[in-house]
Amino acid sequence: MPWGIDDTSRLEAATSAQTDTETDVDAAVDTAREEPWTILVHNDDVTPYEFVIVTLGRVFSLSSEIAETVTWEAHSKGMAPVCSRSRSEAKRLISDAHTLARSAGYPLRFSMEPKL
Repeated sequence: MPWGIDDTSRLEAATSAQTDTETDVDAAVDTAREEPWTILVHNDDVTPYEFVIVTLGRVFSLSSEIAETVTWEAHSKGMAPVCSRSRSEAKRLISDAHTLARSAGYPLRFSMEPKL
């Protein structure tokens, strides 16, 4: 039985969807293969303590208890590790955190370094 136009369109759509899915999986595998980077939060004399805790929860998905511990460490030591992610994910999270802080008028700063 010959294929009709609808059958050909469906095959092309399925093939296209499969290629998109394969591309997404390939990107996820590439990200997973990246070496981990540690994200650091830096203390400053302007950003409120509570804002740092909220930012760590919203952007980095830390629980309020862990966010408070990280914030206290940054406050008392000058900086503290937040989490480890692939390089590309760390860059994205830092950008999101800086955007949130700047939109609120705070100089809160994050950086990243290769995880040892």
